[in-house]
Amino acid sequence: MSIIAIIPARGGSQRIPRKNIKYFLGRPMISYPIDVLRGTDLFDRIIVSTDDQEIAEVALESGAEVPFIRPAALADNHTGTGEVVQHALEWLLEHGEKVEHVCCVYATTPFLSARYLMQGWEAMRAGGRVAFAVSSFSYPIQRAFKLLKSGGVEPFYPQYMPCRSQDLEPGYHDAGQFYWWDLDAFFSGISVFSETAKPIVLPRHRVQDIDDEEDWQRAEFMYRAMQLAGPQM
Repeated sequence: MSIIAIIPARGGSQRIPRKNIKYFLGRPMISYPIDVLRGTDLFDRIIVSTDDQEIAEVALESGAEVPFIRPAALADNHTGTGEVVQHALEWLLEHGEKVEHVCCVYATTPFLSARYLMQGWEAMRAGGRVAFAVSSFSYPIQRAFKLLKSGGVEPFYPQYMPCRSQDLEPGYHDAGQFYWWDLDAFFSGISVFSETAKPIVLPRHRVQDIDDEEDWQRAEFMYRAMQLAGPQM
């Protein structure tokens, strides 16, 4: 029975063109998670699911497999990650792979750490069906507000505005890095956002969405700072 890593990496990113293979501090972005996955010696196969030949070539050069080219119907702006993982798993099963566990890792995760990835695996070994990376919000979500067209503001939860920050329950969010399932859990449709899931809590300095150029620049600053701080980060 095999443990499979699947990296979705379509070619049509719009806000940051060619995001998955754009150079991040001198290397293609997708090479960062591939290196981490390979370094764990945990995965029987590391597969990149892409519709793009150039991404496929970079993935192969970085040490991953690209055993198929993803159909165009699964490579538009509306295709969800679950559909991409399902397609990859079905392809593997049809070609004789005996999959037991799957880990989906996003291509734009330069902060991916073997330490936390392995914590997810240990949660699975301990009987978990689903595990994924989360991180805490830096500010109480109960005190969020929206901007009004009139120019003013309006709290989402007015009842919490007088409360001290330390008296409010911390909120967490999906860190957008990795998602573990056992095969049955995946095909049963068990969500990561459920009581079944095992959250793997990442420190906030290891979490950064990269959706636009400002995010990209911030991620490079953060990565350089982590390199200077050393392996304890």
